[in-house]
Amino acid sequence: MKTLPDHLRKYIVDQGNLKYTPKEHAIWRYILRQLKNFLKDHAHESYLDGLKKTGISSEEIPQISQISRHLEAFGWRALPVSGFIPPAAFMELQSLSVLPIASEIRSLDHLKYTPAPDIVHEAAGHAPFLAHPEFAEYLKKYSTVAKKAIISKEDLDIYEAIRVLSDVKENPTSTKEHIVDAENALAHVVAKNKTVSEAAELGRMNWWTAEYGLIGDIENPKIFGAGLLSSVGESKACLEPKVKKIPLSIDCLKYSYDITEQQPQLFVTPNFKHLEMVLEEMACNMAFRKGGVYGLEKALEAKTVNTVMLNSGVQISGVLTEYIANPEHIEFIKFTGPTQISFEDFELPDQGKEYHAVGFSSPIGMLKNFAQCPSELSDTQWETLGLELGKKLTINFQNGFVVEGIYCGRIIRKQKTLVMKFKEAHVTKSGKVFYQPDWGPFDLVLGSTVTSVYSGPADRFAYGQNDDFVVKKISTKQPSAIDLQIYQIYSDLRHLRTKFDFSSAVLPTLQSFFNKTQELDPNDWLVVLEIYEILISKKLILSRETGYEELLDEVRRNLESKKTFSVNNADSIEQGMQLAAHI
Repeated sequence: MKTLPDHLRKYIVDQGNLKYTPKEHAIWRYILRQLKNFLKDHAHESYLDGLKKTGISSEEIPQISQISRHLEAFGWRALPVSGFIPPAAFMELQSLSVLPIASEIRSLDHLKYTPAPDIVHEAAGHAPFLAHPEFAEYLKKYSTVAKKAIISKEDLDIYEAIRVLSDVKENPTSTKEHIVDAENALAHVVAKNKTVSEAAELGRMNWWTAEYGLIGDIENPKIFGAGLLSSVGESKACLEPKVKKIPLSIDCLKYSYDITEQQPQLFVTPNFKHLEMVLEEMACNMAFRKGGVYGLEKALEAKTVNTVMLNSGVQISGVLTEYIANPEHIEFIKFTGPTQISFEDFELPDQGKEYHAVGFSSPIGMLKNFAQCPSELSDTQWETLGLELGKKLTINFQNGFVVEGIYCGRIIRKQKTLVMKFKEAHVTKSGKVFYQPDWGPFDLVLGSTVTSVYSGPADRFAYGQNDDFVVKKISTKQPSAIDLQIYQIYSDLRHLRTKFDFSSAVLPTLQSFFNKTQELDPNDWLVVLEIYEILISKKLILSRETGYEELLDEVRRNLESKKTFSVNNADSIEQGMQLAAHI
């Protein structure tokens, strides 16, 4: 936290405040054991090794601080966050070698797939591959590129709708009507989106690589995407022949995805180095690299806060609403709403969004009779134009723009004039008025070309919160009296499994636990599976007690019955029983 920028600290939470329940620890244990059992043969060879190197065990939900200490050996660290955080914040954290890990854990109802980020997905899915130097380097480069990607207003609306839907689905008090309303809201904003922004394209690349990526031989690939690694069901399904396997290229950006459905195709990279090649190909076609009219068009289309950078180093941050360009040069830029002017990512004095609260506009380009960028004119050259404090000054641009007014000073950084200040200013071109004295003081930014256009304000801390950096935290769920009794049984079973020496009779206790679970919550199959596992794993000891076979048969029949009456959980129950039989 000490070196984390202030505007990112607001997303960090205290994992210790969550107080994971014994049932949640059992959910973690079930998932991790299933994953290890399957992925030892089907994940990239560094996955299981990465789990060890990051200190992630199957027995209990890990402390993110412990994961972080292990990641420091690889130049990374981990910090706990709450649920979804804005993509811009997520990417900026990763670009700083910080892995944000959602502290919450999925419920038993969402064991196979959770609609919200959780600690299974991010700790057991993403963290292990940070121990692989080539993938870790790719992820950092990806995040550096992604945080520059221009995000549209539609992207923000979709992100918010997804966040709301995931929260609603994870909330045990939500009704079917609540879920349907949230699903309809998401469908509505998705239908309204007619363009694919840079951020959306980067999202697709992330989905087809870090989240749902395959690696190696296209005929027999291995899994490395965290979305697949954190779900046994999806990791098995993805390798089936019906899922088309496509060699990874920049063409993956053409494929959208549905987070609620199994993907009909997946992409296979031959190795981790290839990921960087595809990323670089994409970056070369982005506004932050190309600048110019291309970049301005992207910002204009987005209708969000972006930064336009000039060749002088001046950065203008706000919502671009207009620009004028001839076939060769950009002549004028205009922003509406709070605007910030910066240099090297630091806001210039008196150039914040409070000063430019309603907007900002300025001509840009070369001045008449000068061959270099106006920001590079020497004091002697300025004097030839009549530069004198408190006196009228006229600046003529080669593109026809004219700025006239009382000169009030300039802002200079690294021997460059970045901003000139005027009062009683007129800005005109060919008789058309672009600024007039009664609008207040006028600031002219100097630069002759637009070299880069990228997402967000240049100085985020000084600019303050904007729509792509909001904070929404998941509320803590309050357990019922029945929940608390179930939790106690999970806790007692854990004690039996890990600390009890079985030197005294335990079947009556297990029978009592089983009877109590059926009375409290007959739908909770995981607690019955925990009893079944103890009966199987301690067979040699427990079979000496009277009634062992009867209780084992009763528990097995109960699980088989739950498979019949709970179709959605049938395969999870079966997989748990199979793994218990091989302990």
